[in-house]
Amino acid sequence: MASPLHTPLCDLLGIEYPIIQAGMAIHGSEAVPPSPVGLVAAVTNAGGLGVLGDNFRDLDEMDAAISETKRLTAGRPYGVDFLIPASRIELGTTDNREAYQQAIAAHPRHAAFVAGLIEEHGLTAEAPAERAPISSAVLRRKIELVLDHHVPVFAAAAGEPPDWFVQRGHAQGMRFIGMCGAVRHAQRHVRAGADIITAQGTEAGGHTGNVATFVLVPQIVAAVRPLPVLAAGGIGTGRQVAAALALGAQGAWVGTAFLTSEETGIPAPHQAEILSSASEAFTLSKYASGLQQRGHVSPIKEAWGTSGLEALPFPIQRLIQEPLLRAARKAGRWDLVPNLAGQVAGMLTERRPARDILLDMVEEAAATIAGLQRVIA
Repeated sequence: MASPLHTPLCDLLGIEYPIIQAGMAIHGSEAVPPSPVGLVAAVTNAGGLGVLGDNFRDLDEMDAAISETKRLTAGRPYGVDFLIPASRIELGTTDNREAYQQAIAAHPRHAAFVAGLIEEHGLTAEAPAERAPISSAVLRRKIELVLDHHVPVFAAAAGEPPDWFVQRGHAQGMRFIGMCGAVRHAQRHVRAGADIITAQGTEAGGHTGNVATFVLVPQIVAAVRPLPVLAAGGIGTGRQVAAALALGAQGAWVGTAFLTSEETGIPAPHQAEILSSASEAFTLSKYASGLQQRGHVSPIKEAWGTSGLEALPFPIQRLIQEPLLRAARKAGRWDLVPNLAGQVAGMLTERRPARDILLDMVEEAAATIAGLQRVIA
């Protein structure tokens, strides 16, 4: 039986439905690391494309997560997503704590502010960094691991993959997705060799730009034609998927809706916050990483907003925050840990299996398209 929602993107990726689960970084506790593998497998096995976000504390954990994803998806396509930032801290190893400490020491006012927040909230400072700063050496090893596993799809969450990665990936059949918040970003990804462009509107959670989805998607569709475009930002229902297709996209990149799934692995307080909050509660800030992100309001976000301190460039701002984030996670103070989600959360009220979320979107999108045809006729 033919899928009720099939676009050329489905044929390109070898999937049944044109819905891709965004690769999202998920916070885990010190005792229980985050595990998005179950979510990725659930979406892929239901006919969409699950994407493994960068939740890896080291390369061994990344290797294990990809291996488990391959086992659970049994030959179906899946993806891996991580940052390829232009700005990096250059290290020779994956565990250079001295460089980490130097990065903090170079910004004493910011470091002192974080120390004050730790004391204010009754936390015990945790150091050194949980994860090593991003360096060219670490990034290359991550890319090599993706190539060694013959991952079917790679999504660059920020920045463009280097030429040698694209060439080797294409040679083994890998598809590349470029994440874009502006037309100029899309054009850079086209030049870098992307096969698919994701046009992400400012409504989205996590790192995002300033242009709304309804404005951005048709501009990027026109700019990168004939490459297929995924719409992202503010998409969590079938009606919104249908709207994305009407804008010229061939599919949807969906994040926040899958954070309400049973398989997501995010802390229970964060999921409850997403399910109970209005859209207005998800605001933009650079305090968490140095790059603009959308997430739920929090005491830490408010404190940075009134501190008079400018956010430092990525990844320095992220490193400055690390002692606070580790201390808050260890203490179970999830109200102090960034809860990254999009404005569509205001429409989401129920925790459900990821399979049901995906299939309901497919069914509602198909019904919406059929209903519009009847209305227009």
